[in-house]
Amino acid sequence: MPNRRNKTKFKLTLAQAQRADRFALYQQSVQDVRCEAEFLERMFRKRRSRAALSLREDFCGTALLACEWVRRDRLHTAIGVDLDPSVLEWGRQHNLTKLTPSQTGRLTLQQADVLAADAPAVDMLVAFNFSYWVFKQRAQLRAYFQAVRHSLVPDGLFLLDAYGGYDAFRQMSERQKFSRFTYVWEQADYDPVSGDTTCHIHFSFPDGSRLRRAFTYHWRLWTLPEIRELLAEAGFSRIQVYLEGWDESREEGNGVFEPAERGEADAAWIAYLAAEP
Repeated sequence: MPNRRNKTKFKLTLAQAQRADRFALYQQSVQDVRCEAEFLERMFRKRRSRAALSLREDFCGTALLACEWVRRDRLHTAIGVDLDPSVLEWGRQHNLTKLTPSQTGRLTLQQADVLAADAPAVDMLVAFNFSYWVFKQRAQLRAYFQAVRHSLVPDGLFLLDAYGGYDAFRQMSERQKFSRFTYVWEQADYDPVSGDTTCHIHFSFPDGSRLRRAFTYHWRLWTLPEIRELLAEAGFSRIQVYLEGWDESREEGNGVFEPAERGEADAAWIAYLAAEP
C-alpha cells in the first residue's frame, strides 16, 4: 500500500505555489534597486554637477526603489505613484515597515494616475520596468511625457528604460533559476499591425507546482526611435540612450550601461534613456 507519511509530505510540499507571495517573488527576481539607485545618483551628478535629492517613482508598485532612495541618504526624499491600491498597501506592510521613522517620514505614497498625480516638482523622475508602455497611442505617451516634464525642477532629469531586439517580437519564453524558484518570462502575443504585446510572468517551484500568470502586461512594444521622438515632441532635450555592455566570457550583459549613439542588431537588449527638460 502507498506510504501514508510520504503522501502527506507530498501534499504539503505541493502547496508551494499556493503559499507563494507574488510581490516578494517579483522583487527578488526582477528588481535590483541598490544598483538602480547607484546608477541614478551617478547619472544625475554627471549630467547636473550636483547631487539629486528628490525622486519620484512612477508606476512604483511596491515602492521598493523609493524605499532604497530614502535609505541611502538622510537628505533624500521620495514619492511613489501607482494606481493600484493593493500593491501600494503591500509595499506599506512589507517595505516601508523596514525603514526607520526618519526614512518613512521622507517617503510619500500616492494612489493616482501618473497623468494627474498631485506632487511637488522633483530632481529626478523615473519610470522603470517598462510600465509606461501601458500607454499604447502616441498621443497618450506624449501626454505622459509632457506631464513628467512639468513635474521636474528646471535642471531635473527623467530616466526610463526600454527593451528590444529581434527576439522581442517573437512568441517565446525564457527561464531564470533562483535558489527557491524559477522565474519565467513569457511573450505570449505580438501584433505587428498595432504593436500590441501581451507578456506574462510565471513562477515554478521545486515541488513541481507553478504560479501561472502571476503578472500579466498588455503593452505596446515601443522602439527607441519612437520613444526619443515622443520625448522631443514633449519638450525634452539632450535625450541620451545608455546601452548595456557585453561580457564575452559569460556571453551575457555585464550590467554596465554606457552612452550609445549606435547599437548592435542583437537578439535582445535593455537600455536606459535620460532626458532633460
